[in-house]
Parts: sequence; structure tokens; C-alpha cells
Amino acid sequence: MPYILISCQIRLASGPTTCGDEFSDRELMEYLGAELVHTFGNNFKEYISTDPPRAVLNRLEGRGYKVIAATGVGQTLVWTLYKDDNCEIVDKGKADSIDFQK
Repeated sequence: MPYILISCQIRLASGPTTCGDEFSDRELMEYLGAELVHTFGNNFKEYISTDPPRAVLNRLEGRGYKVIAATGVGQTLVWTLYKDDNCEIVDKGKADSIDFQK
């Protein structure tokens, strides 16, 4: 799963952060500290983390994801991240340690 969308409400930039939908990678959502939640009135479930977006984005960077776009949609901030399946994570704590193998 090379793409992931992360979002939060602008007024709630300190959290919670929406990390994925009910079809997202369960192991990755657990790593992000997100729980599957069904909000009353919605016909879908989504993974929500109580952490601020910065913390979620930092964790994703440690897994090899890179932000490729960010935008504001109404009162929502959205980040699109991509992970190249051909890269090898040398040190999960530092994004500059990613070694791309082609």
C-alpha cells in the first residue's frame, strides 16, 4: 500500500488525526496508535489517532513514507504520503538514511 492520506481539522491541529479508513493496513494503523472508530451518522469507519498530525507524520517518515502533497480543504488539512516499495530503510529513526534501490 504505497499511498496514505492523513488529515485533521484546522481548529484541532493538536489532534486527533485521521489516519485511514477501515480498509487501511491494520499493522500500520496500530504502529501509528490509531483506533478504528465509527462516528454516529457516518456510513464508514476510520482510523483515528489522538496524536497531533506532526507526530503521525514523523512516524510515517520513519517507515519510509514521504509527503508528496498537502492542502487545505475547507476546515481540514490533508497530507498525501507515498512509500517507494523499492527503498530500503537503513535507520527507521532518520529519513535521510533511506537508501533507494533501483
